[in-house]
Amino acid sequence: MGRALAWFVHLYTASGAFVALLAVLETDVKRTFIWLMIAVLIDATDGPLARRFHVKSVLPQINGRTIDDIVDYLTFTFVPLVLMVRMEWVPDPAIAYVAPALMASLLGFANSGAKDESGGFFLGFPSYFNIAAFYFGISAAHGGRIANAIVILLLAVLTVTPIGFIYPNLAPRRWKMLILGGSIVWLAVLMAMFPSYPHPPLWLVAVSLIYPVFYAVVSIVEYRRVVS
Repeated sequence: MGRALAWFVHLYTASGAFVALLAVLETDVKRTFIWLMIAVLIDATDGPLARRFHVKSVLPQINGRTIDDIVDYLTFTFVPLVLMVRMEWVPDPAIAYVAPALMASLLGFANSGAKDESGGFFLGFPSYFNIAAFYFGISAAHGGRIANAIVILLLAVLTVTPIGFIYPNLAPRRWKMLILGGSIVWLAVLMAMFPSYPHPPLWLVAVSLIYPVFYAVVSIVEYRRVVS
């Protein structure tokens, strides 16, 4: 039974690759984001399942971290960046802005120290280009393609910069409820924006940005406290 459960968890993680395929084949931008959201839910739940069923010790020959990294690269980086190019959310030539993000994210995933599970941090911006893409669609609809280009290059630099971002599932105890609870509220706000996407009320966009700013500030403060 233990081996069967371990295989189930690995296949559950690997199903994110199929979700990535469905997302990249989708022609409707809203449905693309739905697939990417499903990928995030898989990513948020496979780790706790792996720890619950002791997958690493039951099936040591299968590296779940490798599966997870490949799927995350596809769903957090590759598909969202393809979407940005397809939807023309960055200026031409789009490859000039997308390529640095693709390469920086790949280096980030290849860095064995980028995911510090014991410390509860990602080292560098954790390639949340799926989230960036959601906001880029809104920005582009309001003439912000150049701003998108600047932000994507900044995020590419932050991806390979030695700064810490809190690993939500492994957040420090004093922040864990706020970070996880806040993410649920934030998701609800994003869902409220979804029906009118890419033209949601700007006040709702501003409200939705509170949580990402909170997460970034807490991450920087907490990481500086840990390394100092």
